[in-house]
Amino acid sequence: MFQFYQPFTGVVRHLLIINVLMFVGTYVLMGPESYNVAGNDYAHLGRLYLAAYVPGSTHFEPFQIITHMFMHGDLGHLFFNMLSLYFFGPMVEMVWGQRRFLFYYMFCGLGAYGLHMGVQWWELSSHGIDPTSWNGAMLGASGAIFGIYVAFAYLFPNQVISLIFPPIAMKAKYFVGIMAVAELIYGVRGSSTGIAHFAHIGGALFGLGLILYWYRFRGR
Repeated sequence: MFQFYQPFTGVVRHLLIINVLMFVGTYVLMGPESYNVAGNDYAHLGRLYLAAYVPGSTHFEPFQIITHMFMHGDLGHLFFNMLSLYFFGPMVEMVWGQRRFLFYYMFCGLGAYGLHMGVQWWELSSHGIDPTSWNGAMLGASGAIFGIYVAFAYLFPNQVISLIFPPIAMKAKYFVGIMAVAELIYGVRGSSTGIAHFAHIGGALFGLGLILYWYRFRGR
């Protein structure tokens, strides 16, 4: 994509290691999930005990608000999130330093959780469904990763990114803008079932809000 400007060290490296260890370790120690005959709930949560659920629902636990950010559904999910972190994270960390970068990453992940659960609660309620009866799992670092996209585009707006598919090049500010609009369209239309589009939007919005607070109201 683009050339790196710093060694692969610091928080990014540790986040990558933790995510990979969580993926492998939960499969080994907790096993995969299984479904009951009706298919509307889990017969055995397995590793998804560390995913996130609607507050008040059967499987909800407070610690999941954090642990879900380090869980991934499959190898593809893990690979693409970690690849994005590997490409975009180091330069952001280089500018902000380790503490601010880690705070930002976690803040975006929590924002993603909050918006996703809020929208899900509203959607279920509007269809006459008790949100606490819903046991669908949310997991992944995607919300935090979308926050990293926004940070990269803010700090390096004119950095040209060469995409593999489609094979085109564009500036970071356009790349992130297009991705954000696409996520909003998919989320509103309910397209791509199984993808938490509003979690992605939440990570991006909370990230942008924090960046504007840092740079516009408090200075760098």
